[in-house]
Amino acid sequence: MSPALEYLATLGTWNWLIAAFVLGGLEFVIPGVHFIWFGMAAALTAALVFLLTALGMGDMLTLPVQLIVFVGLSVLSLFAVKWFGASSTTTTDNPTLNVRGAQYIGRQVVVEETIVSGRGKVRVGDTLWGAQGEDAAAGARVTVTGVNGTVLVVENNRYE
Repeated sequence: MSPALEYLATLGTWNWLIAAFVLGGLEFVIPGVHFIWFGMAAALTAALVFLLTALGMGDMLTLPVQLIVFVGLSVLSLFAVKWFGASSTTTTDNPTLNVRGAQYIGRQVVVEETIVSGRGKVRVGDTLWGAQGEDAAAGARVTVTGVNGTVLVVENNRYE
């Protein structure tokens, strides 16, 4: 074994504490990448190595075994986060809250810029929205029947 690996092998608990702090720091530098869960797995591995060493069974956890423990704890922490995170989703009484255009479905609006070849603009309150649907002249009243991204899908009011 090379001298560097021998030195790392003698550090024991400190390897995992350093790894935990580095991984925790990476979570601050690169947020949202979930390094914190790997850092927690490294901290738990450090605690296990420390505990077994204090009990006189430190020889059981060689560096390869420690790596296997770390990988296992990492996988468990990711599954635990996914399981607990998925169960915390909430339902809302207003499912169209963040889909602003969906609020206008069923509403009659006025064509501001002629709808030609399926594209134009309609006025909703004091705002112009892109519109798609059957051709309609400026000033015509149309009904919003759906939303396609940020474009309102409209239909002509034939019976007015």
